[in-house]
Formats: sequence, structure tokens, C-alpha cells
Amino acid sequence: MYKVFKFGGASVKDADGVKNLKKILEIYKEDRLIVVISAMGKMTNQLEKVLDSWYFNPESLKNNFEIVKKFHLDIARQLEKNTGEITSVLIPILDRLFEILSGKNSNHYDKDYDDIVSFGEYLSTKLISTYLNLNGFKNEFACAIHLVKTDDSFREGKVNWEETEKVIREFVTLNPNKTIITQGFLGGTNNDIVTTLGREGSDFSAAIFAYCLNAKEVTIWKDVPGLLNADPKFYPDAVKLDKISYQEAIELAYYGATIIHPKTIKPLQNKNIPLFVKSFLVPSEEGSIIADVESVEKIPSYIFKTEQILLSVFPKDFSFIAADNLTKIFSYISKNKLKINLMQNSARSFTICMDNKPNRFVNLLKDLEAEFTVKYNMNKKLITIRHYTREAIEKVIGNQPVILEQKSRSTLQVVL
Repeated sequence: MYKVFKFGGASVKDADGVKNLKKILEIYKEDRLIVVISAMGKMTNQLEKVLDSWYFNPESLKNNFEIVKKFHLDIARQLEKNTGEITSVLIPILDRLFEILSGKNSNHYDKDYDDIVSFGEYLSTKLISTYLNLNGFKNEFACAIHLVKTDDSFREGKVNWEETEKVIREFVTLNPNKTIITQGFLGGTNNDIVTTLGREGSDFSAAIFAYCLNAKEVTIWKDVPGLLNADPKFYPDAVKLDKISYQEAIELAYYGATIIHPKTIKPLQNKNIPLFVKSFLVPSEEGSIIADVESVEKIPSYIFKTEQILLSVFPKDFSFIAADNLTKIFSYISKNKLKINLMQNSARSFTICMDNKPNRFVNLLKDLEAEFTVKYNMNKKLITIRHYTREAIEKVIGNQPVILEQKSRSTLQVVL
């Protein structure tokens, strides 16, 4: 049975990270491995800057592209010891990206997003696969565009599970004894047009491969010791959760916990495949497990989301917020591909809290203001406490002014 490993950008942000990845793989060299890798470091963010330069600020395009090129070639040169064997693999890929950027964009932003940003994963996996092969760890490079089959919903590709399972199984049958290196985040249509699976979608990619191969387990390698009850950037006293159930993981992901991509859990739960979260810094430690288990004691978990927009919608004719109005509002939110993090309604208003996606939000406002009165506040903070206690509320919220509060038996959400 296969084991599926996923390495995020932080784990391969430099040459030392790539060397450390090799050391981890060598620990498991007797296992059949599918290794899913993200773009290196913060390269997805940089490629988004490249795309925006191409569309909106051409004078900055060359500089932003050069940052991408230099970053990867610097790592390659540190790893190849003056042989040029890795550099020679990367240069044609970088030349292809430059060729695309030298032409005109398609005026289809989301499609171009997938075309450009996907180079991050392709460069990282080509670099790492080549390095491993040159240093005695034999592997087969696999292009996820040909294996993870989706529709043409650019930036949010919907997986064709039946076709994906078929092509993945065919591929591993042809390569039965090799570790397979492939990309996270990427998919492709039946015509092999590149799509992406949503931001931070590499976790989901690992789950897709595990589901299709009935894998023994999935391990996500992170820069933290396991699943934490809060992001240590916001909450320095965060503690590790040794084990949680699939259900609890889905709830945490739904509310925005960044450790696991929201779509990751369901395919694993469907086939009862355990998910481990372990530290790539100390790979010998046990980490945490998400599985069909009873969660340990209900330790409060804290999820912090900044740069939030609190938006309220009112009917212009002073009527109630009824089903027909809600149907229109939800259709506009869906049309503009925005995610609701909290919602609440009264007789005459419907209020939602959402991430600030500037272009999408502007379009949503245009749609809503044609039919409704709209008020909104920018730069708010949403705090979710799962398994809240009085002490937990006091510790995190204290005397900060609360704009909106919503509470269930197990979850408290407040907008500050």
C-alpha cells in the first residue's frame, strides 16, 4: 500500500529544505511513496505578483519575473555543485514562462492565473525530482495536470473522481517500484488545460492521491510539531492536539484553521485513511493524527482571521429579509466566488463576515447595490473559539469591543 506525503512551501523554501526532504524520504525508502510538493517558499505569492504585473502594471513585470527566476536558479546552483544538471532542467521551464508573459494575456484572469501560478509547483517538483535522482534517490516525475482531472472551473477546479482514479491507477501500475514526485494544487481538464484546486490546495491533492490508491496513510509535513489549538503567530501558548476525529477536523477547517485545507478531510474519511501532521524539523516525533477516533478532552481551539469585511444587506423597500431576498444574495456571493465565514440575519437585514478579496468584493457590491441597500466595515477581525470556556473567552477577547457575536453549544464567533 502507498503512503502519501505532502511537503508545503515552508519545508522546501531553500537548498537546506530540499536536502532535509531527502533525509525524510530516506527514512521511508522501503515504503511505496507518493510525494506531493507545493511551490517553494512564498513563490505562489510572487507568481501572483507576476500575473498582476502582466495584467495591470507592465513596467514591474520584468523585475517580478526575475525574482522568480533568480530564486529557483540560486537554489539549483547550491544543490548541483557546479554541474549545471539541475539548472539545465529549469531554464526551459523559465523560458516557457517568459514566452507566455511576452505575449498578451487572454483577458480571462482566472484562466491566466492557473497558467502562470502553476509554474511554482512545476518548478519546485522538477528541481526536487532532479536533485533526488542525481543523489541516489530514484523517483518518477509525474505531472498532476495529466492525473488529477477536473472541470474548467479555473482556480476552483472540481475533481472528476472516476476519471482521476482511473488515470492515477494506470500511472502507478506503469511505475510500481519508484517513489513518485508530483505537484500539489494542480489539476487539468480532459484537454490537459491546467487548473488549480483553490489556494492552499496541496493538502487536497494529497487526499486525492490517497483516495484513488486506497493509501495506507497521509502525512502532511509542517513547520509545527502537529495540530495546534491555535496559530502560534497569534497565540504563543498554543498546545498540540495529539488526536482528533475527522468530524472535529472538518469543523476546524470550516471555520478557517489553516493547518488543513477544508476539502482534504472528506475523501480520507470516506475510505478511513488516517492523516498525520508531523514536523519536518523533527521527523522522529509522533505529531498528531486525524482519524476515526474519539477526540481527546475538549481543549479550546482558537481560529483568528484578519482583514475581514463585515457586510450588511437591507431591502430597499423596507420589506423583510425573506427567502427570495436570501436566494438573490447567496447567488451573488456564489457568482463572485466569495466564502462566508459567519452569517446572521434579523427581520430587515442579513449580515455576513468574509475575507477581503478586493476585485471580487467590488463586483459583489455592484450586484448587491442594484437591488439592496448595503453597508460594510473593512479591516475587522473574526475570532472563532471551538469548545469555548469562560476562561478561554476572557483570555482571547477580554475587553475588546465586540461588533457581532454568534454562539452555539460548542462554538463562539465574534467580530472585533
